[in-house]
Amino acid sequence: MLSPEGDDPDSQVIKTVLALANDPNRRTAAYNIAAEIRDGKNAEVARVVGGAEVQLVLADQLISRIVVHSSRQSGLSGVYSELLDFDGCEIYTTEQPDLTGKTFGEAVMAYEHCTLIGLCDQTGRVNLNPPSDLVIGKDMRGIIIAEDDAAIKLGGAGAKIDTAAILRHQLVEAKPERTLILGWNRRGPIITYELSRYVAPGSILTIAADTPGLEQEVAGLPVVGDNLSVSCRITDTSSSTALASLDVPSYDHVLVLGYSETMAAQPADTRTLVTLLHLRKIADDAGTHISIVSEMIDVRNRELAAVTKADDFVVSNRLVSLMLAQASENQHLAAIFDDLLDEEGSEIYMRPVGDYVAIDHPVTFWTIAESARLRGEIAIGHRRVRAAQNDERALGGVTVNPLKSQALAYLPEDRVIVLARD
Repeated sequence: MLSPEGDDPDSQVIKTVLALANDPNRRTAAYNIAAEIRDGKNAEVARVVGGAEVQLVLADQLISRIVVHSSRQSGLSGVYSELLDFDGCEIYTTEQPDLTGKTFGEAVMAYEHCTLIGLCDQTGRVNLNPPSDLVIGKDMRGIIIAEDDAAIKLGGAGAKIDTAAILRHQLVEAKPERTLILGWNRRGPIITYELSRYVAPGSILTIAADTPGLEQEVAGLPVVGDNLSVSCRITDTSSSTALASLDVPSYDHVLVLGYSETMAAQPADTRTLVTLLHLRKIADDAGTHISIVSEMIDVRNRELAAVTKADDFVVSNRLVSLMLAQASENQHLAAIFDDLLDEEGSEIYMRPVGDYVAIDHPVTFWTIAESARLRGEIAIGHRRVRAAQNDERALGGVTVNPLKSQALAYLPEDRVIVLARD
C-alpha cells in the first residue's frame, strides 16, 4: 500500500487499512498488509487499526536512518540495497528444526552458503544477534540471509578456520565528529536526531541550505543529550562560491539532501548533482578526499551522479519500494529492519578486515566469521576494493553472504560487514 500524494497521505493509508481489515465480506484468512507511513507519529494508530495483519514501512525514518548510517560508514547503503533487492541475497524467516538444542554460537557456524543472523519466536518477536550461549528452542524460526530459500541448508562440518590468523579485539575510543548537511527536506530533523544518538561528546553539525524558515526550524530541532551542537547557515548550495566559504574539507562527513519539499523530483536531483560537482572540484583543488553521502530521489539519476565520485548514494524512493515489496512476502521484515536500524539493537557495521584477521596471506570467510563470533558479532559479508572495479550492480564492492570456504587476499582498505551491538 503506497502512500499517496497530498497534504495528509497517512490518513488515506490508515483508512484503507481500516477498510481492508473490517470489510464484512473479507476472507477469513489473515492478510499480510505492507503499508507505507510517512510520519512516524501516525504509526501507533495504523498498528491499532491493522493489528497483526499490517507491516508498516516508516518511509522517512527508514531513509533517514540509512542516510545517517551510510554517512558514517561509506558503502553501507550498498549492503541495505543488497538485502532488499530481489536480484541478490534476501532475508528469510524459516523453520530450522536441525538447530533445536544448539547454542546460537554453534548455529552461526553451521552454514556455508547462507548466514544465520537471528531468531524469531512464535509471537513474531525478532531477536537479531542474540547471545552465543542462547539455546535454540523448537518453536524458534531462523532469520537467515541466503540467495534463495533452496540454499538454506546446514553445511559447516568441514569449516577450515585458521585460528592463528584471528586477532584479539581492541577497543577504539570514539572521537568528536564534524558533519555538514547541504540541502534540507522533511527528513532533515529525523537525520539530525538520529545523528545525535551516535556521535561522541564535542561533535558538531552544520546545516547549510536556503529553504524558507530554516533558521527557526533548526533552532527547534530535537537532539539526544548534549553530544551534538547544531548550527545553521543560509547558503545557496548550488553556488561554488557559497560552498567554498563553508570550508568543506574541514568536515569529517558531508550529507547532501534533496530539496524534495520545495521542488519536483527531477529539479531537486539536478540541484543535488550541481552541488556534488562543486564538491568534487573543491576536493580536487584541496588535494584531499571528502567523505560524501548523497540522497537521490530518482534511481535513473544514480548513474549520472556517479561521475561526482561521491562515496555513497541513498536512492530514497527505490529503497522504500524495495522494502514494501519484500515486506509483502516476509511478514517479519519490517520488525527485522526496525531492529537493524535502531541504535539500541544490533546494527550493521563496516570495519577493517585487518582488525579481525591477519591479512598477510589469504584467509577463508570461515576464519573471519569465527573471529567475529568470538566478539559476539556476526560476519555477514565484506567490501573489497578490488571487487568495486568490476561491480556491475553498483554496490561499491559489497558482497553479502560470500562463500565461506573460499580463501581470499584482503587489503588494508577492505572491510568486513558485521552485525554487532556496538
